Amino acid sequence: MKKQKPLWRISVTTSLEAEDAVTEMLGALFGAAAAAYFNLETGVSIVSVFRDQKPDAKEFGVEISAGLKNISGCGLNIGAGKIEIAKVKREDWAESWKRHFQPLEIGQTLLVKPSWSKQRPKKGQAVVILDPGLSFGTGQHPTTSFCLGEIARGRKSGTAQSFLDIGTGSGILAIAAAKLGYQPVVAFDFDLEAVRVAKANTRKNRVETKVKLTRGDVTKLPLKPARQYDLVCANLISNLLIAERRRIANRVKPDGTLVLAGILAVEFAEVERAFAKLNLRLVAKRVENEWCSGAFCFG
Repeated sequence: MKKQKPLWRISVTTSLEAEDAVTEMLGALFGAAAAAYFNLETGVSIVSVFRDQKPDAKEFGVEISAGLKNISGCGLNIGAGKIEIAKVKREDWAESWKRHFQPLEIGQTLLVKPSWSKQRPKKGQAVVILDPGLSFGTGQHPTTSFCLGEIARGRKSGTAQSFLDIGTGSGILAIAAAKLGYQPVVAFDFDLEAVRVAKANTRKNRVETKVKLTRGDVTKLPLKPARQYDLVCANLISNLLIAERRRIANRVKPDGTLVLAGILAVEFAEVERAFAKLNLRLVAKRVENEWCSGAFCFG
């Protein structure tokens, strides 16, 4: 039996207040989604990313320290800010996910759970199977859960509705939309690895024929799209949302809904003003920790 190579875990010990910001920072540095574990007894969060190759401790130590300094400069308490790089067995990594990744229910219509979970869906509840991996998220982040909630809330039974996912990542939003009956479902991401993982997830959920997944760059989209959608989700950083607001807004039907997420609460007002200039008004909003997400309609 071939021995599996170990993984390298890069971790930062921080506070619950700064957990999401540190998660985003590590994800951006390593090009992979980070996992966060919060210990209720100690009040400490440990945010980690896992890599196949040993990282350069000196290089990444400097970059992570700079990132923590920026987070602290925004007024967030980063706690201990301890950086650790350790070699772990793949089995240890997999088992740690089983302890920490719990099923996520979105109202009465959607259940997101790992394959090992025995939780049964409620009557009429669609199920999305999503196992945590090295480079994609699971829906636990507040911005992702807001998007899932809007997808579920906006679905009108017996009505044809289309869905576009800009920056699909793991493909979780597109898969959920397909499971709930949106059609067509189109999704893209700039990251080739994200597209590969998303395609694998659509196959696992048996919706590969219902979701059109491609590699795409929001900054290169034509200003006049070939089609518009009933629901568009864009879970991107605020400066990209603002810069490409016309390309994004033009893909929403006149009576459709646009969901914007991945926005720091302190930056949300600027995003809202930018889209208001395109006649998109805020109809729903959620603030959780330092993150803010919103749903917009024309008029």
